Amino acid sequence: MDQHSPSQTVLFPDLFEKPIVARFDTDLASSDGGAILLHRKDQQLGLIRRLASVLTDARCSERSRFTAEDILRQRVLAIACGYPDGNDARTLRVDPIMKLCSDRSPALGGALASQPTISRFENSVTRSELAAMQAEMIEVVLRSCNRRYGRGVRRIVIDLDPTDDPTYGQQQLSLFNGHYGCHCYLPMMGFVSFDGHAEQHLVAALLRPGNAAGSLCAKELLEALTRRLRELFPKARIVARLDGAFATPALLDWLDRARRVDYVVNFAKNAVLTEMAEEMMATARAQSEATGETARVFGEVFYQARSWPNARRVVVKAEVTRYEGREPRDNPRFVVTNMRLSPKTVYRLYCGRGDCENRIKEMKIDLQSGRTSCTSFFANQLRLTMTAMAFVLIQELRADATGTSWARATVATIRSGLLKIGATVSESTRRIVLHLPKSFPQVEIFRRLATVT
Repeated sequence: MDQHSPSQTVLFPDLFEKPIVARFDTDLASSDGGAILLHRKDQQLGLIRRLASVLTDARCSERSRFTAEDILRQRVLAIACGYPDGNDARTLRVDPIMKLCSDRSPALGGALASQPTISRFENSVTRSELAAMQAEMIEVVLRSCNRRYGRGVRRIVIDLDPTDDPTYGQQQLSLFNGHYGCHCYLPMMGFVSFDGHAEQHLVAALLRPGNAAGSLCAKELLEALTRRLRELFPKARIVARLDGAFATPALLDWLDRARRVDYVVNFAKNAVLTEMAEEMMATARAQSEATGETARVFGEVFYQARSWPNARRVVVKAEVTRYEGREPRDNPRFVVTNMRLSPKTVYRLYCGRGDCENRIKEMKIDLQSGRTSCTSFFANQLRLTMTAMAFVLIQELRADATGTSWARATVATIRSGLLKIGATVSESTRRIVLHLPKSFPQVEIFRRLATVT
């Protein structure tokens, strides 16, 4: 390397007493030494291998240097490490850690796939293959949860939640959504949680058109999840916890018919429900007036909408909110349910649904799941699936850290603290050595995650 080339050196002549020269000239060095943790977790789960196994490679094998599994692994690990764009392959394809995670020699192995190869791969996947990938991800995650929590689980909660994915180009099925006020896709994420464990495990990420009904694909996903959950956790009672977008007559009818499935579904207020809850609201107003603070009263009514075949139990939270400098405000909320628990217990169970929105924020902000900028809708679904796979791997690392301060760390914290480690690699005929910083502050949790079986 030419030490005087301004394109290859960065000079800090006035920063210290002596000029500082920064050279990007270290061979077999990586800024993502912790990616080896993700690779080990993937090898334990078989996630990338199983999802790649459903893809049909129509390329000529004699001319193809990379399998679908090679490219999928390269993209998923890159996304997890903070490189959501295929363009990043221009430099990452020679990164020694990325090569090592792709079963290549860090020193002598060939470079990984280029950006054009990745783009062709993303645009080659079919609808049936994408559906099969979703089914495989459900299977991998639920089997991992079965090993982690055992067959004696008593309650499993399924959370489905739609979110917006704004679009800015000519993507297929990017349509205007009046609720979000923009052209977008409307992905739906599915999560499962077990007994009192805090982790909500991502099991599905479905891309949908921007004008899709909130409940589109929900029944099919619930059917697939409940069927497999009954097989893996025969003692468990399943609870479907859904927001108001899913309170459609067809989905509620299915939930009523489903075997051993409880549900708590948010329901929008209307004039009839508001009138039925008036006595509870009057009690809440009186309590708030007496204490000068926000007051809540829980109760229930039996309500039958015009499109419902029968009356259903609706839990009511009659709330009067008070904030300093503002007038008291009525805030009644309604949840339709088939559960027989007390109204307060049912409503508190429903409120736990809000935590899955934090998981979605991690995907959108930390993993940039909104990079759905391909023209093809199916290519964008593949990008969302790869982001979900990256999230699953990081989430499994987080679950392995139960009992430590890392058990509730966000994706961004895990990446910056455990994955983004400067490392140099040396390779001999007998072994490969990763040289990590002696001053690395997270060495203990790194060792723990590296040895979890």
